[in-house]
Amino acid sequence: MKRLLSLTLVFALLVSLCGCGSKFFVRGAINTGGISGTVSMVEITTVIENGSIVTITLVTFLQGGMSSSMNFCGDQQVLFPLDQFVRASFTATPACASIVQVVVG
Repeated sequence: MKRLLSLTLVFALLVSLCGCGSKFFVRGAINTGGISGTVSMVEITTVIENGSIVTITLVTFLQGGMSSSMNFCGDQQVLFPLDQFVRASFTATPACASIVQVVVG
């Protein structure tokens, strides 16, 4: 709810600036994230995005009795050894995450 309200306020501000004939710049950073845990599954698949076939590596992590999965761009199997603790940082994109760094151990 707070996120929706924030986006609405930002949009309203930008619209009001445009109405006044003001020049404005929008700047920001790409949202980066991280995930860690023991690798329990690695699977390669493909998806179609904007008419192109994209290879995706689906990795499932276990940590504290919970599992979470992440789609990484490309064939990244070698970076995620099974039954090893892995920390991965990435940049999120609509179809998959681009790896920034992977640390095993």
